[in-house]
Amino acid sequence: MTFFSEGLRLDGDLYAPEGEGRRPAIVALSGYQGLKSIHPARFARALVPAGFVCLAFDYRGFGASEGPRGRLVPQEQVEDARAAVAFLAAQPEVDPERIGLLGWALGGGVAIAAAADDPLVRAVAAANPIGDGARSVRFMHDEESWAGLQAALADDRARRAAEGASRLVPTFDVVRLDEVTRRYVDEALYPVPGFGADVTLEATELLLRFRPELVVDRIAPRPLLLVHAAENRLHSPEESRELFRRAGDRKELVLLEGAGHCEWMYDDHPTFRRLAGLLERFFAERL
Repeated sequence: MTFFSEGLRLDGDLYAPEGEGRRPAIVALSGYQGLKSIHPARFARALVPAGFVCLAFDYRGFGASEGPRGRLVPQEQVEDARAAVAFLAAQPEVDPERIGLLGWALGGGVAIAAAADDPLVRAVAAANPIGDGARSVRFMHDEESWAGLQAALADDRARRAAEGASRLVPTFDVVRLDEVTRRYVDEALYPVPGFGADVTLEATELLLRFRPELVVDRIAPRPLLLVHAAENRLHSPEESRELFRRAGDRKELVLLEGAGHCEWMYDDHPTFRRLAGLLERFFAERL
């Protein structure tokens, strides 16, 4: 299916259970460099058998969606998420009073920021989310690589002012993967067409300014579930702890002991099955 966000046509897939009637529905948001066919589709496979309609889509600039390539801007992805919610609410299979947002990693922050000012969203779940873009990216870097990134950003600001264009850089020069995550990315994600595209330094600067923790309190009194891998070396568990601290009431934080960022993100992995069970319970009760 296709829908529009700020005039750009976005490409999506709608997953629905068999049977008649309107169902509770979830928009599943991908993370950094994510595509609808990776984790959003994985979440749909887990939640549709439990009776939920799920919408997975590619953000602007990714997959078959329109938009400039390399512009990975979470503030713009927030608008894409809100457009997805509005589109989903109008579908005949969906109960518009029971719509939730589910975000993975950077998409968890996008889900929180999108829901903060969107009353159509009745419940939010975020897995391995970020609360502060600069803090989360700094966590991935050593002193030398962080200084190099800051220098590149300063140089690019001057370049954009003089020439009007931002420089593309390898995506994982910005988001630096720990070894466990890198093995999973190489094995499971790089084979997906379109994954791993270069990003602009302008988009990186906007990522560093992205702070969903500043608006997480606006979700209340709607319910919020935060789930974070306890051994995550890409997005520190402190991201979810700080989001939880700042959130209003009706909030829950679950740590997945012994798990890193994503090496367990396979449909039949016990840790993913635990996450799927938490999500199914949360949305069944809160929607």
